[in-house]
Amino acid sequence: MKKIYLLPFLLFATASCEKDFLNQTNPNAVAVDTYFKTENDVLLAVNGVYNILRSGSGIGETSALYSEERSDNTGRDDNQSNAGEPFQFNDFSLLAGNTYLKTHWVKMYEGIYRCNALLSNIDKVTFADENTRERYKAETKFIRALLYFHMVRKWGDIPLSTTMLTNKDEVDALAFRQKEDVVYQQIVQDLQDALTSNIPNTQWDYQIGRASKAAIHSLLGQVYLTMGSTLAANKQENYQLAEAQLTLAYGMRTFGKLTEIPYADVFDVAKKTTNKELIFQVQNIQGDQNYHSSIAANNQARGEFINSLRPSTGSGGNVTHDLVYDYEANDARKTFSIKFATDAQVNDWFITKFRDASSAAGENGWGGNDWILIRYADVMLLLAETKMNLGKDAEAIAILDEVRERAGLPSYAVSRTNATYNTNYPTLKEALLHERRVELAFENHRWFDLIRNYTAQELVTYFGTKKQENFGNAKLSNISTKDRYYPIPFDEYKLNPEKMYQNEGY
Repeated sequence: MKKIYLLPFLLFATASCEKDFLNQTNPNAVAVDTYFKTENDVLLAVNGVYNILRSGSGIGETSALYSEERSDNTGRDDNQSNAGEPFQFNDFSLLAGNTYLKTHWVKMYEGIYRCNALLSNIDKVTFADENTRERYKAETKFIRALLYFHMVRKWGDIPLSTTMLTNKDEVDALAFRQKEDVVYQQIVQDLQDALTSNIPNTQWDYQIGRASKAAIHSLLGQVYLTMGSTLAANKQENYQLAEAQLTLAYGMRTFGKLTEIPYADVFDVAKKTTNKELIFQVQNIQGDQNYHSSIAANNQARGEFINSLRPSTGSGGNVTHDLVYDYEANDARKTFSIKFATDAQVNDWFITKFRDASSAAGENGWGGNDWILIRYADVMLLLAETKMNLGKDAEAIAILDEVRERAGLPSYAVSRTNATYNTNYPTLKEALLHERRVELAFENHRWFDLIRNYTAQELVTYFGTKKQENFGNAKLSNISTKDRYYPIPFDEYKLNPEKMYQNEGY
């Protein structure tokens, strides 16, 4: 923790702030104490805050190691590369000294530091319109809340800072783990503050890739839902608050029913600036050497060109057979999201959900996919889950049916008459978890869905029902109740074992 707050007080990019506002050059170029002078300086600093979302060491498009690979959706069979450290995540053998884990911790706090630096200095600058200042604050608090939300779900109690720290004494004073509920209170406060600004309802009203009220309501709704499901206090109240926020977000959509938007269109590079299902996304620039998306090419399997024109020599994005078998017959999402590669060196399923085989992306694989962080099918299924927790099953099922209809599947009531479906998903809770799994596969939601709906012991029981043969080399038998949380990185723990106490079992 100490190393994060003692980073040189550097700040953000000084590049263009036009439509491609994430096209930064050096995101750590100017000293904080001399930087904030003009309104445009603040805008560039806001751009630098958004830029942190691009990193695969944080929550960017290549961050699946820290979420999806922890779940039952993806993983890796290679337990040798990079000293086997990436393999530890899906093998449930994660060590506190894992360097990837430390990198993730550092990157997340780097983003939080940028937010704190901006918020600590923005009031020093004169604005022509005070609404602009408040909008920039709202965007920054939204991103800080998003980063803390990812961290608190992974680590539980974590250090919490909302101001720019400028000396060792300030660092030491905050280098201790705050309880989960305290962190959640700050997340909620940031999002509530953000909603008081004049930030537009949708990114289409503002700028694609920037926060909006729809995004803030969506995130706040998920936060309340998670609090209701995982914290001991105020469960019913939190579910009610979640329902209110998610309903507001859903009410801001600019389409009628989800069936108006074909599933493939959600991930179509040519439609990423017009698709109304998208609420919040990280922008990438097709064909640009520095700011392209690599997700399509990275997921490509040897002998295949469905994702990218870049020739692949590997097995592509790993898909567990457990997920393959969880797709129902005739689910259009399976056909679009995964494919079997027949190359003799692959002979397995790989991810095809993210594609850019255009000439503009070329054989370098410099794709234009935006990384989608929030979209309406996600919000709808979160709302359905919330309604289920409030005892409003009929309303939850109506939402579930709309998502299933787009996928070409029968309604929940009809599906329950199918013996296989009824056996696999005997309760509405399990049906909703299944639907989120196949709808949002590879979008880094699955691990959070599991830990929101299952206690630590239930998680162990859940993985215990799985067949080892469907998970490759990763040993399901390794899982224990400790795996509900990640270990605190060892370098952070050893600074002060009392204040930075380790999670149980590590």
